[in-house]
Amino acid sequence: MGSLTASLVLSPPKLRPSLSPSQHSSLFIYRRSFKKNHSLVPVARLFGPAIFEASKLKVLFLGVDEKKHPGKLPRTYTLTHSDVTSKLTLAISQTINNSQLQGWYNKLQRDEVVAEWKKVKETMSLHVHCHISGGHFLLDLFARLRFFIFYKELPVVLKAFFHGDGNLLNNYPELQESLVWVYFHSNIPEFNRIECWGPLKDAAPPSGGVHEHKKESPTSNWDRPEPCQDDCTCCFPPISLIPWSQDLPL
Repeated sequence: MGSLTASLVLSPPKLRPSLSPSQHSSLFIYRRSFKKNHSLVPVARLFGPAIFEASKLKVLFLGVDEKKHPGKLPRTYTLTHSDVTSKLTLAISQTINNSQLQGWYNKLQRDEVVAEWKKVKETMSLHVHCHISGGHFLLDLFARLRFFIFYKELPVVLKAFFHGDGNLLNNYPELQESLVWVYFHSNIPEFNRIECWGPLKDAAPPSGGVHEHKKESPTSNWDRPEPCQDDCTCCFPPISLIPWSQDLPL
């Protein structure tokens, strides 16, 4: 699959961001149209090509290693992309690597993908979070497009997790069978949802794909993991490492 682009013309004359190449590191790249009206044309992109390229993945291990099972030591993934180098950066750490998410441009675009391992009642699962809309009007304006792009490119993201943390998954092969739960965060109900994408080793969207908007998920035979309400040793970590809402419709 090639990279997904969409030319959507914005007409407001005051919206004229001037970005240096070093700032082009997210979902939308603004460039001027050559038409007389000088409108801005945002080109929608996420993680470049839809085919995962291991040579373009940079992995940072921050306070973790492949010998520590995520059921005993917290483990999160923070994935970002640079449009300048076309490279992915994956930070594997005990908490979300906020240093990757700093800067007004990153906060404007919100194209990061973050994830955490959870042990719930002795069963491991991977929980992946994407921010679709909410926060400012541009995210709301392009919510449908953003949802489509995230949905389309998430298999690349999961392959980056699988490859980047390959030593851990080889040391604990049972983790490859862990279910992947994807959280799409949006202030628009249509795109605010959680889906089960199956085992990590061959995770894929539920049948029906991006155009399936039924509240009842086709993969509802996989029960959403619910941690114990009281203190226990079968759930870890005791609270989510990702400070986003976990209460989304299934």
